[in-house]
Amino acid sequence: VQLQASGGGVVQTGGSLRLSCADSMRTASNNAVAWFRQAPGKEREFVASISWNGGSTVYEDSVKGRFTISRDRTQNTVYLQMAALKPEDTATYYCAAGRRPFGGRGTPYDYWGQGTQVTVSS
Repeated sequence: VQLQASGGGVVQTGGSLRLSCADSMRTASNNAVAWFRQAPGKEREFVASISWNGGSTVYEDSVKGRFTISRDRTQNTVYLQMAALKPEDTATYYCAAGRRPFGGRGTPYDYWGQGTQVTVSS
């Protein structure tokens, strides 16, 4: 599985960004995919996950109502739409795929893409 995250950038507080996670090998299409983030000096944290068919999603509490995870199976891409961004959302964001069709916060994710940097200025 090869995952490529993109879409990061610099945005002002309250702004929006959409991250993309492309599965170039098309081997995660039947697996859950998640987004994680890691801020400088902090541990990596779970952000959101989506099941193989997009029917089930899980969000970390601090992003509920602001972030939306979705997937386009025809494009083999998972998206993270981020709105109402806050400075504390500043981090490197990573996408990861599991080995099972459903996954949440505690699920092992074995395949990781490179990160994409999101910076929210105040």
